[in-house]
Amino acid sequence: MIRAAATIAGLLALSLFAAGLTACSSDPRKGYSFKSTFPESVDTVVVPIFENATFAVGIERDVTEALIKEIQSGTPMKVTTGSVADSEISGVITAVEMRRLSLDSSTGYAQELAYTITVDFEWRDRRTGKVLTSRRNFQAVDTFVPSRPTGERIEVGQYAAAQRLARDLVREMRGAW
Repeated sequence: MIRAAATIAGLLALSLFAAGLTACSSDPRKGYSFKSTFPESVDTVVVPIFENATFAVGIERDVTEALIKEIQSGTPMKVTTGSVADSEISGVITAVEMRRLSLDSSTGYAQELAYTITVDFEWRDRRTGKVLTSRRNFQAVDTFVPSRPTGERIEVGQYAAAQRLARDLVREMRGAW
C-alpha cells in the first residue's frame, strides 16, 4: 500500500515536472524562460549624469546614482565609464512636482505629499547606434509625510522618487528590446 502510494506520488511529480518543461520557452519574449530578459549582446552600459531642466537642485545626481545602483544590482550588465561601453543610457529631467495628497483636518497643513519626477530618456547601443528603448514624459511618484510627528524633509520624497524612477527605468530597459 505504501509502495503504491509512493509510486503514484512519484509519477505525479514526474508528470508535473514534464508539464512544466513543456511550458518553458527558449525566448523570454514568448513565454516563461530561464534566460535573461536583457539583450545578450549588451554587456556594459555607461550612465552619464542626467541633464536637469528644472529648478530642483541636485535631483540629477540622485537620479543618476540610483539608476547606476539599480543597473548594478538588478541586471547582468556592468556599469562602466568612457568609450568602452556597449550601450549608453542618457536622459533629461524635464519636471519635478509636489502635490498635496492629504490635509490635517485640525490645522489645514499638508499631511502627505507626492513627489513626482518626469524624465525623457534613451538607451542606445553605442556600437550600432540603434535605440534599444526611449521614453518621453516617463514619470515616477513617491510620497513623504512632512507633518508632525513624522516631519520628513523634502529630500526624503526626492530620494524615494529617484529610487522608484531608477527601478522603473530598469524595468523599461528589460521589457523594451
